Amino acid sequence: MPLPSTEDAELGAHRPHADINVTPLVDVMLVLLIIFMVTAPMLVAGLPVDLPRAGAAQPVVRKPPVVVTVTKDGRTLVDSDEVASDQLAAVTRTRLGDATDRTVYIQGDRDTTYGRVIAVVDLLAEAGVPKVVMIVDRAPPKAPGAVP
Repeated sequence: MPLPSTEDAELGAHRPHADINVTPLVDVMLVLLIIFMVTAPMLVAGLPVDLPRAGAAQPVVRKPPVVVTVTKDGRTLVDSDEVASDQLAAVTRTRLGDATDRTVYIQGDRDTTYGRVIAVVDLLAEAGVPKVVMIVDRAPPKAPGAVP
């Protein structure tokens, strides 16, 4: 191993290093952290606004949903009241009231016939119900090819 020359010994302390200087990176990250800490509460709470007053405004009252149930033995219930098939449309319209955008929810027992549930949907459609939604129980996904 050769001995270092005097020129190499004098330049050894002043040679460039191949290290990354992380000090500016830390400074930028701390500034960003402070900015986010200051602005985050404003995003959650919002800005204070002096709202105008209205004397005639009424609060919005949400009506409970209308739920039609088809039981295992074929009975039909609107909410918790049993209803005959020929009265289903009238009772449902009465429960909906004058709202044209309300939804009727249908829940059919798993063991009832598919035709009975479709008959209820058909009666509601003939009665002019604007929206009908089927209620189901969300089950975990089964393995491919598994029989329910």
